[in-house]
Amino acid sequence: MNPHIKKLYEIAGKRERMILGTMSGTSLDGLDVALCKFTGSGKQTNYELLHFATIAYDADFKKELLKVFSKREIDLQQLTLLHPYIAKVHAKMILACLKQWKIKPNDVDAIASHGQTIYHAPQRLHKNKKFHNATLQLGDGDHLAVHTGIITLSDFRQKHIAAGGEGAPLAVYYDYFMAHSKKENRILLNIGGISNASYLPAKMMDSGKIVSSDLGPGNTMMDAFIRKNYRGKQYDEDGKIAATGQVNKKLLSALMAHPFLKEKFPKTCGPEIFNLGLLEGCQKKTGTVQSKKEDVVATLNAFTAQCIASGIKKLTKEATAAVYVSGGGSLNPVLLDNIKAYFPGSIVLSSEVIGINSDAKEAILFALLANEMLAADYSKKDTTQSILPVQMGKISFPL
Repeated sequence: MNPHIKKLYEIAGKRERMILGTMSGTSLDGLDVALCKFTGSGKQTNYELLHFATIAYDADFKKELLKVFSKREIDLQQLTLLHPYIAKVHAKMILACLKQWKIKPNDVDAIASHGQTIYHAPQRLHKNKKFHNATLQLGDGDHLAVHTGIITLSDFRQKHIAAGGEGAPLAVYYDYFMAHSKKENRILLNIGGISNASYLPAKMMDSGKIVSSDLGPGNTMMDAFIRKNYRGKQYDEDGKIAATGQVNKKLLSALMAHPFLKEKFPKTCGPEIFNLGLLEGCQKKTGTVQSKKEDVVATLNAFTAQCIASGIKKLTKEATAAVYVSGGGSLNPVLLDNIKAYFPGSIVLSSEVIGINSDAKEAILFALLANEMLAADYSKKDTTQSILPVQMGKISFPL
């Protein structure tokens, strides 16, 4: 028997598995690395977060990514070169984390690598009937496995698409397994570059009752505007700029008219839709091109909040639900206040309150998906549009 296959078989049968999950989002700010210890699978999954870190990307790495990120026309050589390059950079970051944590690579059973999303193209976006949903993440799993010496699972989103999904949002798997409650209806809201949410009704925890979907922009438009107009800044820290501006209602109304926001759930989107091109088009349409920068930031903040709030109300069909927030947007108090204004008297809190590490959640998610691939029994299928009964992740072996 191939010794790698034998080792994989042994890992799958272990009572505990140590899996390192990584995530690099559309904000392009850095690599999240979460080392977790798992037992069980599916709704019997338990995990312990042993270590977590975010390693910031340097300016040169970001510059290389931005040459192809969310662009329809790119240099194919650049795209081809980035696939192994991203994996090698991530491998160095992973090994540095393990060294800092005093963990030997041989003690890690598997790496779960999300890679870097370069382009997300659901059929609702490209509208070409000849082609179905598609998405592309760079960061080759073979290179990660070889350069770390650890079995690597990668390219998770492709199986979801192959099974009829759009490749996102995948956070619902974590939400369904780890965050349901029999006492309250819950919305698990994640505000990264794009915002997404899972609705988990109390006492109705078969997966057919769950709805999960992207809602619209998260931080992506705000961050892009800040990077373009405020030298040296990557984002609106603590919402300080938005707090000094006034919301332009005409511009906000034009942004809210985007057809994506009227489409049925579940649906997905990305910076391919919600970007500065959309903002500039709406500014020209409304005669607000000369608006003060802080007013534009305030309006983009309000736009994000309204997309999230209206999406949540549609997901829950106006039922009362507690909202638990994770992701980078959870650190923006102005954004949270704008969201809370749509839910007077309701619970809107950090996901930390229910034991979910807000920063680490997405990296943990991919570790969880790898654990499912390695250890789950899919003989009993539980189907819904939001939770497809599929095992995600391609397996790569080291040398």
